[in-house]
Amino acid sequence: MSTRPGNDASTAVRRHSRLLPGPASTLRERVSDWIFPPKGPEISPVVLGQRRVYILPTGAGLMFGVTILLMLIGSINYNLSLGYVLVFLLAGNGMVAMVHTWRNLARTALRPGKADPVFAGQLASFRIYVENTSSLPRTSLAVQLPGTEIEFHDVPRRSSKLIELKVPALSRGMFYPGRLRLSTTYPVGLFYAWALVDLDMHCLVYPKPEAGHCPLPFERMSAGDGPALHTGEEDFAGLRTFRAGDSPRRIAWKAFARNEILLSKQFSGGTATEIWLDFQDLPIMGVEAKLSRLARWVIESEATAIRYGLRLPGIAFNPDSGVPHRERCLQALALFRS
Repeated sequence: MSTRPGNDASTAVRRHSRLLPGPASTLRERVSDWIFPPKGPEISPVVLGQRRVYILPTGAGLMFGVTILLMLIGSINYNLSLGYVLVFLLAGNGMVAMVHTWRNLARTALRPGKADPVFAGQLASFRIYVENTSSLPRTSLAVQLPGTEIEFHDVPRRSSKLIELKVPALSRGMFYPGRLRLSTTYPVGLFYAWALVDLDMHCLVYPKPEAGHCPLPFERMSAGDGPALHTGEEDFAGLRTFRAGDSPRRIAWKAFARNEILLSKQFSGGTATEIWLDFQDLPIMGVEAKLSRLARWVIESEATAIRYGLRLPGIAFNPDSGVPHRERCLQALALFRS
């Protein structure tokens, strides 16, 4: 969560940073990748030493330098003593600002956190711990991952702060967000200091569940191969997807209000049932479409408290239920290679 600007200088720095155009930022990232090619995940914690922090003047810094140069030429030309004083005073302030900009970033430590699995199309949340072991606060640190907006954070002295960056997860599989860019233009925006860090961060992305109504496969008796009978009314056995011909009295209206999915109540006399979600039994469709439908079935089967098994080419999970079984099945669908 970003902190609010604490003073006018910090506010000016943030405004200046937000004025950077998108194409310029993209070009800057490409140039950085060309000059500093990625070397793979680094062992955490990653400490930004003197050789890890780079600094260059911003546009305002270049104009500031040109102005000082013109003032110096004028002072030499007209032999202005007060002009020399003003030139050296401004130049000294510029050098001090450069040191403060570099020091605002140097010796900062970064550690990656755990990223929870998401479905394709959702935002993957990457957690990063920023540690400040110095006696000076870190003000207006800009944190960014490829494809995300810049976030500004302040880290108090001798403390650690958790930062969450959300990145769109567009496709299933193991998602690596890329290198983290940590930068700052504090205190006056004359210089831009930055560091590129390749943290060991990844997120598992499940297939996007198929939209619409997808009836589950027919349930079967756990002790045989025939269709399960649900004529008993002694015990409530759970919920399943609504099918044409089901009695309206068995519709779980409370579940429909929560999930907007029609489910039918099941009653049994104690006979357990199970279903198999088989990749080969699906109709002719693309691999991703099949995985999407299987993901939907896994979610619905777990919601209806039915024991379900999953069969993929080369791998199978016996019928079971519960969160661990659900996670195993979804992980297999996410990492499936045809």
